Amino acid sequence: MLDPKLLRENPDLVRAAIAKKHLEVDIDAVLALDAAWRAQLQEVEALRATQKAANTAMAALPKGSPEFIAKVAEMKAVSAQAKEREVKLKEAEEKLHQAMLSLPNLPHASVPEGRTPEDNVVASTHGDPAQVGALAKPHWEIPGFEKLFDFARGAKVTGAGFPFFIGDGAKLVRALLHFFLEEDGKAGYVEVSPPIFVNAASATATGQLPDKEGQMYETQDRLFAVPTAEVPLTNFFRDEILEESALPVYRCAYTPCFRREAGSYGKDVRGLNRVHQFDKVELLKWVHPATSYDELDKLRIDAEQLLRKLELPYRVLLMCGGDMGFAQAKKYDLEVWGAGQKRWLEVSSCSNFEAFQARRAQIRFRSKETGKPELVHTINGSGLAVPRVLAAILENNLQADGRVKIPAALVPYFGKEYLSFQ
Repeated sequence: MLDPKLLRENPDLVRAAIAKKHLEVDIDAVLALDAAWRAQLQEVEALRATQKAANTAMAALPKGSPEFIAKVAEMKAVSAQAKEREVKLKEAEEKLHQAMLSLPNLPHASVPEGRTPEDNVVASTHGDPAQVGALAKPHWEIPGFEKLFDFARGAKVTGAGFPFFIGDGAKLVRALLHFFLEEDGKAGYVEVSPPIFVNAASATATGQLPDKEGQMYETQDRLFAVPTAEVPLTNFFRDEILEESALPVYRCAYTPCFRREAGSYGKDVRGLNRVHQFDKVELLKWVHPATSYDELDKLRIDAEQLLRKLELPYRVLLMCGGDMGFAQAKKYDLEVWGAGQKRWLEVSSCSNFEAFQARRAQIRFRSKETGKPELVHTINGSGLAVPRVLAAILENNLQADGRVKIPAALVPYFGKEYLSFQ
């Protein structure tokens, strides 16, 4: 959520920043709701002041005197007015709150201009795609693929996009998760096993609601299956005040993730490229505002190190304003090379939300300098998501005999050097 004071005092700055994201937002309507709420607040405060003055006057009058009785009548009238205005104030406050929730985060000054994925900037690359995958083919075309990754039976049991992972296919997924968590632990992230359902307040705090409601699976009790461990993890400190000395706090978590991905179709969503249930390890930081962009760079490097150890060529994209998302102030995407598909596959998004999520969730720290609570900055990123990493390993490391060579760093977790489909 944006700072209301910023919107009130610098509406043109907010307009220009949101325009960089190419989102349609009626700033004037939000400002009108803010003005209406402040007008109601002034009326309520004036009535409360009148009540307080009448109370003081009554205390100096003899009980039962004509003046006292007149003040009692006046007090009742003012009290009735105050209650009526307080109801209207609450209504105005709720309308303003909902309007503020509709405003996206403002992009950082370093975010490039652009509207589409083609406008994203390649910030760096690692590895040479031409040096891998001499025998590559799309992973779903590898002979025997369906024996370890059964999409047909998954569709029968649940629906499209819910595959079974079988035998060494399941073991390889588990090996990747173990590898991610162990490496993240070495980098200083404390492992957490969070709930995989969250309430509406949690989803609102991180920006999934009201922006992404149609993309989440919802129960009759209005609980949401997590689209990412970011949601429960961020809310760990909701409505709490941390000591400044505790910052930064690093956490990581594995969860299955659930996304409807409505409207997805075509060649880019075949096989493991896009599924409705997938496994992911998430990295999350609560940091001091003064260090948040340094911490974003560190988090991105932590995610990159996993790809380097898996010997996967990758590139880092600095996302343009129009392709960045509702809640982020700055975002990098990490993409691995899928040699069989001859395309880049996104495996991580590393984002700084600044105080956007913390204001919604009221996550604060107590400043040593002022002694007052201030909002933390939140940063997160995938470290990593399994399906496309798995797809790239299968495609890039396919051997002439149909087996897949396992990256050396993963062998201790998988238990052997090759994955066989036979």
